[in-house]
Amino acid sequence: MSAPIDRFFSIIPAGGIGSRLWPLSRAAAPKFLHDLTGSGQTLLQDTWDRLLPLTPPDRIVVVTGEAHQQAVNDQLEDLVSANLFLEKSPKDSTAAIALAAAILAKRQPDVIVGSFAADHVIVEGAKFEKTVREAIEVAATGKIVTIGITPTEPSVGFGYIKTGDRIEDTETAREVAKFVEKPSIEKAKRYVESGKYLWNAGMFIAPARLLLDQLAKSEPQLHASIIEIADSWDTPQRDETVARIWDTLKKVAIDYSVAEPAAAAGIVAVVPASFSWHDVGDFAAIAELQSQGRSGNLAVLGNAKVLADSSSGILVSESNRLIALIGLEDVIVVDTPDALLITTKAHAQKVKSLVDALKATGHSDVL
Repeated sequence: MSAPIDRFFSIIPAGGIGSRLWPLSRAAAPKFLHDLTGSGQTLLQDTWDRLLPLTPPDRIVVVTGEAHQQAVNDQLEDLVSANLFLEKSPKDSTAAIALAAAILAKRQPDVIVGSFAADHVIVEGAKFEKTVREAIEVAATGKIVTIGITPTEPSVGFGYIKTGDRIEDTETAREVAKFVEKPSIEKAKRYVESGKYLWNAGMFIAPARLLLDQLAKSEPQLHASIIEIADSWDTPQRDETVARIWDTLKKVAIDYSVAEPAAAAGIVAVVPASFSWHDVGDFAAIAELQSQGRSGNLAVLGNAKVLADSSSGILVSESNRLIALIGLEDVIVVDTPDALLITTKAHAQKVKSLVDALKATGHSDVL
């Protein structure tokens, strides 16, 4: 049998609107298609480059919505056309990841897959590669493996992983005792102080067959539908099968359909990671990333002409207009041709509620 790394395929789920990043991130141009770090590359391109030391271009697949096909192809010139899996409509992470795993398993039955979201920021590439390589080795022993981030603070914005015993003959891997939902601040403090909990970064590495077997146990109807679509994917019957089945697929996150029941069955491991990781979920997170924790900074993304006096926070601009800020602390300004957002870092999470209100009042033209 070939070495585990030679059986490995990377899956990049590129979905979600990122409504907390409106008006920059929208249905037609979600956050993964934007440069949110000032690197000169989009989050999707950064994710692709981060995976190349692990998998050559012909072993990376992208799962995204039909509306993003052209943009993804434009940004990823080396993406093989057969490895772009288009979703008819968003169905959450289980459908995206399980369908990719099922298609790849049909093409290569012993494949090990790893799922890495298109919208995370990881700057320490060498540490990331080392961590994933260990995860692949552990997965090859018959485990579903996740990567847990060592907490730097008692965050209430992430789920947590409670770690169990060390796994013999591995460098750092541990059993997963359980997955924990986003906690209260009091619980988060206890988790971090105990040293037994890691942040759940939503990265999963597993033999495709094992992942699908677990899905069959916890969500048999969804599994059967995914397999039927995968069986038709590389055939002339694909379009008819997708049209008939896709809208019936259950929307469920892979954490609930696979990770949590697999952990209860004792077949999930975690490899702790020490690399810097950000999921850039809102503008406050982008401001923190840009300022590198230094207070009093005003981060600027885009080509805006800015005059700032005694102001801090973040300014994101897609226009050429002059923007002047005076005496505003922790401000968030997002200027686009048809919408302007002004809020503060403390209220960054409420942007999603604003988007919901825009939907409810018929302002779909700016969404």
